Amino acid sequence: MTAAMTSAPPSPFAAWALATRPRTLVAGFVPVAVGSAVAWRDGKFSLLPALGALIGALLIQIGTNLFNDAYDFKRGADTGDRLGPPRATQRGWLTPEAVMRGAVICFVLAFVVGLYLVSVAGWPLLVVGLVSLLAGYAYTGGPFPLAYHGLGDLFVLVFFGLVAVGGTSFVLTQTVTPLALLAGVPVGALGVALLAVNNVRDVQTDTAANKRTLVVRLGVGFGRAEYVAMLVLAAAMPIIIWALGLASPWVMTSIAALVLAVPPLRLVMTQSGPVLNQALAGTARLQLIYGVLFSVGLAQ
Repeated sequence: MTAAMTSAPPSPFAAWALATRPRTLVAGFVPVAVGSAVAWRDGKFSLLPALGALIGALLIQIGTNLFNDAYDFKRGADTGDRLGPPRATQRGWLTPEAVMRGAVICFVLAFVVGLYLVSVAGWPLLVVGLVSLLAGYAYTGGPFPLAYHGLGDLFVLVFFGLVAVGGTSFVLTQTVTPLALLAGVPVGALGVALLAVNNVRDVQTDTAANKRTLVVRLGVGFGRAEYVAMLVLAAAMPIIIWALGLASPWVMTSIAALVLAVPPLRLVMTQSGPVLNQALAGTARLQLIYGVLFSVGLAQ
């Protein structure tokens, strides 16, 4: 047992706070900011529905993180050999049953918030919300966990990109425009970039746990190429959106954020193991700054 495993555990509050994975919550914030910017551009922004969309997105993100924490431990993907940041269940700070109850509570609260959003935007949003909740659970739970069958990347691109941005825009405008869908692509791409770093770092432990991520299936070289491809996609989409006449040239200011990709890219291309936690943090910073600049550019 490592020294980290034998150190004093955090307080219950701190353990729950760590279990929510606060550094990942940018993946819930950025799509709502971008979707809100699309609505602002259309002259249809409204604060309360936007706040509702943000709260709902964060609750789904936290619930998904909690299910992931519990199920990765139960399935053997998170063990004492874990290379990433500590997990509350794996460290024994919280029981899997307690963490899963916490996830269910988050999903129930997200559903309640969703009912308000349905009253604003109509019943199609109910379908989107229920599918999102089901997908959040199925990411690592259920009989066919998506992350264990190489579908995690597609899940992130669709639900943390297209669905989250398009859904937020729909809440505020009651329509999904081509701009909303295109704006979801780079948001989802940077989410996939985060996942690629995670999967490259964990390739050995994932292989041992039979977690068949795309990196396990296709190799570390694929994971590195995927990371580069997602950065290229994030750089290209603002140019495409501007070239199609869907936004002003200000949308391309988000490309400047990609200078932040240089340090994590260097690590991803040359390193393996725990040092990639630095690349993970760097990519999360990139996602946040890119998302803010992209949102501001879209709103102009």
